[in-house]
Order: sequence, then structure tokens, then C-alpha cells
Amino acid sequence: MNACENAKVPYTIENIKKCMCPKCPVQANSKCAMDKLENFARGLESAREGDVPGPQDVPGMYCSAGRTTCQDLYPEEQCICNTCAVWKEYHLQNVKPTMYFCQRGRAV
Repeated sequence: MNACENAKVPYTIENIKKCMCPKCPVQANSKCAMDKLENFARGLESAREGDVPGPQDVPGMYCSAGRTTCQDLYPEEQCICNTCAVWKEYHLQNVKPTMYFCQRGRAV
């Protein structure tokens, strides 16, 4: 079973593309997150239709996939989850944890 199958927010390529995490100040200075973003962007160009990268390869979708594997985030920065289309679409203001999914885990 995929770790994301029971997530409130579906882990889909459509949601990954809407995700605001790559623009978040919490990971703006993270070399790990920026490397993942670069690799993800390159991967999208060559991906076959229906291919979805693993959560460990995406610098985001923490509301679906859970905590980041990157250790160089800055959680003292302001989280922007509440500005995200995924946040609004799935009413994440009503879930636990609230915001900082990258540090606290997926939305349930």
C-alpha cells in the first residue's frame, strides 16, 4: 500500500502542480528542496502520462504525503499553506495538524 493512499488530500500530479510548497519561505533557502524542485521540473518534461513521482522526490504536497525528508527547512519562517489552492479545495483549515505539514505530517 502506498503511504499516501489514505490521505485526505489525494496525491496526484494535478495537486502537485497546484501546490504552493515550493514557494514557501519555510523551504525557500533549502538546498534539498530546491534540488528536488529542479529534478521534479526536469522529470515532468520526460514523464509519461499518468506517471506520478514519489513523495520523496517532490518538494511539496506535505498535506498529502506527510513530513519532508529535507533536514534544512526553516520552520521559524511564515508558512503559506493557507494561500494554496489545494488548502482551499480540501478545506484544510478544518484538519489536524493545521499548516506546517512539512514538519508536522499530512492532513487527517
